[in-house]
Amino acid sequence: MTSAIESDDGASLALDDMFAEPPRPPSPEPTIATYARERDASSDYWKKINIRLVGSHPLWGHYLWNASRAFASYLDDHPELYRDRNVLELGAGGALPGIVTAKNGAACVVLTDYPDQALVDNITHNVHFNIDEQNRRRVHVKGYIWGHPVEPLLEVLPERDEERSFDLIIMSDLVFNHSQHDAMLKTCDAALSRRRPATVLCFFTHHRPHLTERDMEFFVKARDRGWHCEEILTRKYPPMFPEDPGAEEVRATVHGWSLVRSNQ
Repeated sequence: MTSAIESDDGASLALDDMFAEPPRPPSPEPTIATYARERDASSDYWKKINIRLVGSHPLWGHYLWNASRAFASYLDDHPELYRDRNVLELGAGGALPGIVTAKNGAACVVLTDYPDQALVDNITHNVHFNIDEQNRRRVHVKGYIWGHPVEPLLEVLPERDEERSFDLIIMSDLVFNHSQHDAMLKTCDAALSRRRPATVLCFFTHHRPHLTERDMEFFVKARDRGWHCEEILTRKYPPMFPEDPGAEEVRATVHGWSLVRSNQ
């Protein structure tokens, strides 16, 4: 029942009448970005992945970033990193890299992003659209805030031994979140296996060249926490935003880094 009161002259004043808002512009429609497999896929069952992106989002989930494309190709070329193993993607956005691992034989893949319904629903859509029903059972979509307890992420993993943990954690274009470096590393440390060889892969672009040093503080903090950090890839793309300030060469380069525990 609609709440309403009457004015002195008997006219009804519903809440909508008292607190009327101007009409808002409609939210942009979702878009589709296609990743075409780069290695020879003539004998394999997939050749492309269509990623739906939310129409607009303050957390930048409405772009398929160059780092995500480079990450997808790197993972496609290196299935030994995750085949028959557990994979966690943080800040997944459209979840292209994680979907590649699911299609290429990962044992269990957990795709996460900030627990915003639009982001989570969009990842779920991409999983259903790109992964067949049989393999879909090995993929889980979760809302997750970096630095929070990882038990909700671990509970979906198969019990292979006494330790439920991830063998590979993938992070695409996240290091620009400077205030969240400690939280990301806390999650990686808590979720990554300590009993099996395990790796964190971090791909990114310096979208703001004047803040490159702050981006790289992520790896300074990682080393301080006992991680061995090594750059494993650089790759050039057209810059995401050609008119942005700063050296185009910097904004056009994707960097890929590997992090493993120093005592591994």
